[in-house]
Amino acid sequence: MKATTARPTQWPIIAKDPASFRVPPNLGEYEEVRKSFTWDQARRELSGLPGGRGLNIAYEAVDRHAAGDRSGREALRFIRSDGGTHSLSYAQLASQTNRFAAVLRQLGVGRDERVFSLLGRSPDLYVAVLGTFKNASVFCPLFPAFGPEPVQQRLRLGAGRVLVTSRALYRKKVAPIRGSLPELRFVLLADADGHPEPDTLDLTALLAQASPDQDIAVTQPEDMALLHFTSGTTGTPKGAIHVHEAVVAHYATGRYALDLHPDDIYWCTADPGWVTGTSYGIIAPLVHGVTVVVDEEELDIDRWYRILAEQHITVWYTAPTALRMLMKAGAERAAGHDLSALRFVASVGEPLHPEAVVWGQEVLGLPIHDNWWQTETGGIMISNYPSMPIRPGSMGRALPGIDAALVARDAQGKPIIQDGEAKLVTEPDTVGELALRPGWPSMFRGYLNEDERYRRCFAGGWYLTGDLARRDGDGYFWFVGRGDDVIKSSGHLIGPFEVESCLMEHPAVAEAGVIGVPDPVAGEVVKAFVELQRGQEPSEELRLAIIGFARKRLGAAVAPRLLDFTTDLPKTRSGKILRRLLKARELGLPEGDLSTLEQAGPRP
Repeated sequence: MKATTARPTQWPIIAKDPASFRVPPNLGEYEEVRKSFTWDQARRELSGLPGGRGLNIAYEAVDRHAAGDRSGREALRFIRSDGGTHSLSYAQLASQTNRFAAVLRQLGVGRDERVFSLLGRSPDLYVAVLGTFKNASVFCPLFPAFGPEPVQQRLRLGAGRVLVTSRALYRKKVAPIRGSLPELRFVLLADADGHPEPDTLDLTALLAQASPDQDIAVTQPEDMALLHFTSGTTGTPKGAIHVHEAVVAHYATGRYALDLHPDDIYWCTADPGWVTGTSYGIIAPLVHGVTVVVDEEELDIDRWYRILAEQHITVWYTAPTALRMLMKAGAERAAGHDLSALRFVASVGEPLHPEAVVWGQEVLGLPIHDNWWQTETGGIMISNYPSMPIRPGSMGRALPGIDAALVARDAQGKPIIQDGEAKLVTEPDTVGELALRPGWPSMFRGYLNEDERYRRCFAGGWYLTGDLARRDGDGYFWFVGRGDDVIKSSGHLIGPFEVESCLMEHPAVAEAGVIGVPDPVAGEVVKAFVELQRGQEPSEELRLAIIGFARKRLGAAVAPRLLDFTTDLPKTRSGKILRRLLKARELGLPEGDLSTLEQAGPRP
């Protein structure tokens, strides 16, 4: 089985003029930084707990700033539904998180015990995350749009002892299953208003009674801090274990991949129920002492443009789904908003189509920088850095301190191991499985209670990501697809992302999903499902025109042979297209548990 030859790019490389930078990028000359960088060096740039008592994420993110000259700086700025704001300084956040840790101690919740959250983006959620770290307990976020079944499943698998939630979410999603969760001892309602539900506690009252003067528990770098469950779209959710040392990677990636500077106003749109919203919506920016903007509402195009302008956002980290929605709404929606404060925009969650990179340059005045990571990696591993030229459609280059490679696979899709070492793909633009050398600080330390499943993630000295990619001659990585998404047609490996990106270049196409369907001769042929732009109507003439457009760019072997118009591409709640569900529909197979599929999170 051979990989498809990469199509010649239709997009120009976006170079950076050093004179245009308002502040010099933290990562200057890429190769020089890679040669000199060490993780020990990054660790030394953090403080560690006073008195040599270990390393704690909350101390690095909050208390060291509260004890210094950033004490009065805004740490968190919450945007309410009415557009008003409520802020917590670093000193206030230190006090509130101390109180939460004290509440846990008063309840008898101790080291390594799991504290879950089922909350929207409210101050109580952020206080709970950091207060849990201070108590040496383990925090596990739940996505508030989950139904009762995935909530129950994760609480049970994670042996949740405490759940922080709201009255409405408790009534709808927890109360009906409470009897099936004997280990769940305490439910803390953030909005009880003095009248908690039966068998729950009033968190506000408990915090008011707790002391703000608490010592952070002794925590060592390898102590468990976070439990992130994967989406569960391919079976039982896996609980990825992360430790306090992960903060070293959060610091390094915040510095190099997100280019955070001390005076930044930063906005990450990811929900804290997912790993991005925790690692880069809370930990990384706070470690850098910046002001973090939190929108308590969901995506609204005009509201988002207003936030970018009125809050003077300088660094924005968002998702391709959101960018596609902004693109579909038209550039005129951005008109009238002063976005001049923006200096860096990055994207994560799924591969970023190249037209979005260029759209950012044209509409926002800045290109979008894609990056790649997973729940298991705990932090950004590959990125387009501010000082480097962007190749639209590329994931970028490996982070300093990260050794990334492509592992060759056999005809069955298994890694090729020779004399105990994985065989690496060395020829440029050849597809292999993306792999990372273990040892970076935010690498997951296991799957909860699934040691064998964890061991299977490693082979021949590498962590195998399950993603297929290629690397060009200059070291840029290009996403091809998940191993089980790649289409095998007439001896070619075809990445659906590449085909979807090409289709979206056609002016009539708004979004596209691509799958392989069985064929007696080719094995599989490429089939596309296309949503059209506003004002476009399906027709046989348009269908043939889009297929012809793709063939000119991709070649007949790669372009879709079949194409259907649709207004209902199945997506996750984060907007990622569910190719497996597309395939199930096409083949008339059972679609499985749609409620679970719809809860699937972004790639990381």
